[in-house]
Amino acid sequence: MVLDTATLRIAFALMAMVLGLLFYFSAYRFTRSPYSGWWCLALVFFLTGSAAFLFNGTAHQWWANPLGNVLVVHGGVAVWAGARSLRTVPPRRWLFTAIPLATLFASAVDNPGTNTWAGGAVFLAAMSLTVGLASRELWRLEPGYSRVRIPMAAAAAGLSAFYLGRLVVFLLEGPNGPTFATYFGSAVTTLVTMVLLVVVSFSMAALSSEQQTRALRMVATRDDLTGLLNRKAFFDLAAEHLADPAVTRASGALILADLDHFKAVNDTYGHAAGDLALQAFAHACQETVRTTDLTGRYGGEEFILLIPGSTADRAESIADAISRRLAAAGGPDEPRMPTVSYGIATYDAGTPGLDALIASADAALYAAKSQGRNRTARSDTAH
Repeated sequence: MVLDTATLRIAFALMAMVLGLLFYFSAYRFTRSPYSGWWCLALVFFLTGSAAFLFNGTAHQWWANPLGNVLVVHGGVAVWAGARSLRTVPPRRWLFTAIPLATLFASAVDNPGTNTWAGGAVFLAAMSLTVGLASRELWRLEPGYSRVRIPMAAAAAGLSAFYLGRLVVFLLEGPNGPTFATYFGSAVTTLVTMVLLVVVSFSMAALSSEQQTRALRMVATRDDLTGLLNRKAFFDLAAEHLADPAVTRASGALILADLDHFKAVNDTYGHAAGDLALQAFAHACQETVRTTDLTGRYGGEEFILLIPGSTADRAESIADAISRRLAAAGGPDEPRMPTVSYGIATYDAGTPGLDALIASADAALYAAKSQGRNRTARSDTAH
């Protein structure tokens, strides 16, 4: 049985249009998640790219074929950008221009008016790369993200490997070779992609909903100015950490930090400068501590950090590193960053609870400020 490529491409375009509409109205319209937005955009690119390929064999092939290649590659880039958005990492903008432009150039110089496979090697390499990058992003998601994470990553990896196989056979025997025509031709690829799009699209809603849920949870638990945990979220997570020896290793340190003379910064330079100082300190904390540590805004210009498994010496080193990063922040035309005072309290299995630990760190912080500020003090009581 011979597969009719033109018919399959029409079916593929219609299917992409229907899936795009369904996904837009059932997912993106309600969740507005970046992932569903990228997936809708990818479907639009696949739809228009397949439509352009229908002009192959006509007088319009010279422009339609390169355009189809570029649009389909843009679809692959959008799939990768969508997967990247699940980790709240912005896409690399140069990929949106570099990969499609390379595909366009390769297609334009390879006699597209007579060669339906103009720029074929670059096109196949671009598709394998972009879909492979999407698979990598899905594999990198944390295990609890969604039950469909692994099947989606495997499907993307399989499609990337399929395009890589097409590329290898294309380079070895050309588009008219028996192996390529039988297993990797346009008709077979269109059919494979159709099946994968149908299967994958119905899993997209789960990832989109999960992304939106996490975004709402982030808004509810994060301080809107610094991006750190807000006070309630920090207290909730810290209490969980202290109750779980597997996380805390039964010991650690809590640091209270207070930006020195912060009111003077606001009074002298304005509240915008004060906000900048708070954001700079938060960034210094994030650059210094581990991802497993907890960092929150305690209130106003005060911050709080829980460092599981840390000693008092280690906590003091962390405070010093944060202060160095803060001092190096800002530019020559910006106000000088304030200094910081720190209070450190350690805990172990005998610590009564989070309130007692914070009280000890607060007493140490008071001592640091009474001794002249811009220094670190340790709690006299080590539980």
